[in-house]
Parts: sequence; structure tokens; C-alpha cells
Amino acid sequence: MIRIRWVIVASCCAFTVGAMAVDRSSPEAPDRPYGQNYKDMVLARCVAKAYATEEPASRDAGWTANELRAMISFDVASSNNAIPPLIDRYLARGYNNPGLKAHSMGQEFRLLKCLDLYHSKELQEQVGRYVPAPDRTFRQEQR
Repeated sequence: MIRIRWVIVASCCAFTVGAMAVDRSSPEAPDRPYGQNYKDMVLARCVAKAYATEEPASRDAGWTANELRAMISFDVASSNNAIPPLIDRYLARGYNNPGLKAHSMGQEFRLLKCLDLYHSKELQEQVGRYVPAPDRTFRQEQR
């Protein structure tokens, strides 16, 4: 009986230590490539705009975009003129697809529009245009 308890305690401790190793108290963005962080920043900006009337969500997404911006090496001036129109085009889409479920009709699908933007060819082209080293990371630059 004592041996069974010891195995259970040891297993719990091993699980806890493993979980603690995975738990992080800081963002993982500095370890992601600049190209990925650029796309994440645009997604966050899209969500902030899409949910502008939802104060906590919009504010959180906006702050997230600002933090990501600080962890990317990119052409800020040129991209600042290119990002808003791209976001506006995607948020202006009318998703009136007849394939949508009946209970979904009339929904704005703001998040879906932002996700479509995130996966778009246009956004990937912006990465190629404005991020000179899309495979480098913030951490690599700090070494």
C-alpha cells in the first residue's frame, strides 16, 4: 500500500514539474519568426477594430498588437499605410454564403473575417514586402 502511494505521489510530482516547465510567465512571441509576428500583429489589429464596441476585447487586442509590433523588425512607415486598408477590406466583406447554417444567418462573422485575413495571400505578400528577415526572431537579434 505504501509503495502504491509513493508511485502516485511520484507521478503527481513528475506531472507537476513537467507542467511547470511548460508554463511560461512571458510571451512566446520573441521566439517566433518576425514574419509570423507580423501576421499575428495584423490579426490582433483586425480583432481590435472588429470589436471596437466591445471595450475590453478591443483594448486587449490593441495592446497585444502594440506588444507584437515591438518584437518585429519591419518597415513600419510603409506597412502602416498598407495594413488599415487591408483590414477594412476584410471587415467589409458580406458573408451571405447560402451554405451557412440557418441559425448563423444575420451574423457578422467579424472573427471569421479576421481569420480569413490572417490566412490570406494579401497578408503573406505584405510579409514579403515589409519584413526584410521574416525567418529571424527577436531573440536571435538580442544575442
